[in-house]
Amino acid sequence: MAGGNERSMKALKEVWRRAENSLCADCGKPDPDWASSTLGVFICLSCSGIHRNIPSISKVKSLKMDHWDDAQVQFLAKHGNAVTKATYEAHIPIYYYQPTYNDCQVLREQWIRAKYERKEFTEPGKQLPYSDGVKEGILWKRGRDNGQFLPRKFLLSEREGCLKYFTKQDAKEPKINVKIDVINATFQPVKIGNPNGLQITYLKDNKTRNIFVYHESGKEVVDWFNAIRSVQFHYLKVAFPIASDNEIKNRLTRNFLKEGYMEKTGPKQREAFKKRWFTLDHRRLMYFKDPLDAFAKGEVFVGSRENGYSVQKGLPSGTQGSFSWRYGLTIVTPDREYLFTCETETDQLDWIAAFTSVINQAMTPQEYAIEAYFKFKS
Repeated sequence: MAGGNERSMKALKEVWRRAENSLCADCGKPDPDWASSTLGVFICLSCSGIHRNIPSISKVKSLKMDHWDDAQVQFLAKHGNAVTKATYEAHIPIYYYQPTYNDCQVLREQWIRAKYERKEFTEPGKQLPYSDGVKEGILWKRGRDNGQFLPRKFLLSEREGCLKYFTKQDAKEPKINVKIDVINATFQPVKIGNPNGLQITYLKDNKTRNIFVYHESGKEVVDWFNAIRSVQFHYLKVAFPIASDNEIKNRLTRNFLKEGYMEKTGPKQREAFKKRWFTLDHRRLMYFKDPLDAFAKGEVFVGSRENGYSVQKGLPSGTQGSFSWRYGLTIVTPDREYLFTCETETDQLDWIAAFTSVINQAMTPQEYAIEAYFKFKS
């Protein structure tokens, strides 16, 4: 009996060591140490918890702590991540967002359920709830002034190329009508205080506006997210006919590079530093009095190093404004310096790394136009 166990463990380790099984089949996290004995995939601990919630589809076991019999090991050897992905990920729409281990729970759970439970990607041309160019329904939206979440009707239309929302079900005119190409959507469960919280941002008069929504159903809110990406993709395919699908995919919704609190002082650099919530959305650094504000109190354009932008650790000597946080950093632009302080050294270094990643990238023609607007505005 002991010999059989040793033989099974040896065979299991050989399958486990295959290159195809070195990353979680669902989120890409390195060194997965769980597997599904019914699907034949190697997965990480976090994804195994999601699989455990769909026991009719997936039975999960630890590769280190649980016993695997010969038949189960042979099943894993016959399948594995590559074979299983070839079945369950055979026809993923290019615009569909495939989450990683850094993404929130609702995105990862609905990705796993879409693959294995609903089998959304196993057949070519399958009609999907986010793929027909129009989506209408209720989302709970946070009020700009009172902070209450109330049900609002939203309408997304590929034909019209826009997203609308209405304050009443029978309203004829929308409260907003936003062109699809200026919209971004990103999941914000912690900020919004709901596991299905979604932040929709858009540009109006070249200023960023935030809308915070959620839905009780994780599937519904992820469907909305992918419907936005679907409509954006088809809109951009028409607008940029010679661009490749991957180029267009990279222009769809994006996560913010970094968010968090810093203190800032004014342009004279003699005012007291004030605590603000900051969002770095590529080259736009926005600051808010509250993380859930609809409008930014101000925006700073962060250009490239070759155009005179840099980030420096610390504050200039002789800085007069009073501040309570010790870890400073300075954004240098061709026109002025922006001074910030962070609560911890870790925050300081993380912000510096985020700014550096942006500053080291060359600017596109569109970004030169945005920079010109910021200079004109100031």
